[in-house]
Amino acid sequence: MGEWMISIFSTNEKIERAKEIIKEVYLADNRPWVVGFSGGKDSSAVVQLTLNALGELEPEQRQKKVYVISSDTLVETPLIINQIDKALAKIQAEANRREIPVETQKVKPEINDTFWVSILGKGYPTPRQKFRWCTDRMKIKPANRFIQEKVSEHGEVVMVLGVRMDESKSRAESIKSHTIEGTHLMKHSTLPNAYTFAPIKDWTTDDVWEFLLDEPVWGEENRNLLQLYQDSDGECPLVIDADSKKVSCGNSRFGCWTCTVVNEDKALSGFINNGVDWLRPLLEYRNYLVKAREDRRMRQKCRTNGRIYLTENMKGLDMEKAVVIQESELNEYLTKNNIDLKTVEDLNLIVEVPVEGELLPKKKTLGLGPFTIKARKQLFHQLMETQEEIRKYYGVDIELISPEEIEEIERLWAKEGA
Repeated sequence: MGEWMISIFSTNEKIERAKEIIKEVYLADNRPWVVGFSGGKDSSAVVQLTLNALGELEPEQRQKKVYVISSDTLVETPLIINQIDKALAKIQAEANRREIPVETQKVKPEINDTFWVSILGKGYPTPRQKFRWCTDRMKIKPANRFIQEKVSEHGEVVMVLGVRMDESKSRAESIKSHTIEGTHLMKHSTLPNAYTFAPIKDWTTDDVWEFLLDEPVWGEENRNLLQLYQDSDGECPLVIDADSKKVSCGNSRFGCWTCTVVNEDKALSGFINNGVDWLRPLLEYRNYLVKAREDRRMRQKCRTNGRIYLTENMKGLDMEKAVVIQESELNEYLTKNNIDLKTVEDLNLIVEVPVEGELLPKKKTLGLGPFTIKARKQLFHQLMETQEEIRKYYGVDIELISPEEIEEIERLWAKEGA
């Protein structure tokens, strides 16, 4: 983020207006609230503003339940998840002190959807911009599962989010298009019985920081948050629908330390450059994941179900050693040479595919599928070595992968006969 200078001007009017709107929407019906908390500046402002507003109501008016949920992908940047854990504890304690019916909770992906089970167990290639399977499985599904549970209990819920029109043009357009005329609510883009409320939608970034840094109860926490922003490069928001997904973690980086969607992990690099040296092995492993995805030797030459597909992407192919065959000869060639596409490493094969109406054929090669079992085991062992390095040489007691995930990964390997 570099040197960050806050513009000091009065936001009291916006704060008071936001609190009045919060109280109005809260008292309007019996629908419980689900507040999305990512640990970043906007969601922190919304949570603190909500507690301040509801705390001004009479005790008998504070009857409706407010759930504050935070998404833990299980591969969050360690410094950030520590901050979130402390923040959730403080939120719960402060709500209890003010006698506001708040319940804090972290939502997590199911074991079958975790990052490590998906990659090391099933062999999923690490996420990239055009194949970001991680967001759905690790963020949207866990949050939506919680929301749907509350919908089944109460009929409808209101999601309270820290989205702002100032974030981007697409964000502003999304807020405007989903807003229900004559109300402060928006339609949820995917869940029919859920609505969205954005109490700071018209705030600027300066408004957010001025509120946070002037907030007396949360002063120390918010100054620590500002320091995190200065040491890294932003946040990864709580994602609860397809519209939120468009504002990706690729551009805002309080997110997963394993993120391979971006070319460079600025958050980890920022923390390391500011003296948090024990994060260096994590960055090195993250970079190893990126290289592994592009290494043809580590990938199956077919899809998970065994189906073959051809691609014009020749990246990683050794053209000098390449064997050229006709498309009609492909199956015979694979059978004759006893080639197992799920295990073969060096397969430099160019397949000439006839094109109707053209004299020359298209040159293609076998498209890549999941990581091979051998590659998955290599990635697993490297991960465990990274964990041990951090524990042994830096004295940080960290768990990069849970015993439950390891058990599920080994079960999936056994199922494939490994």
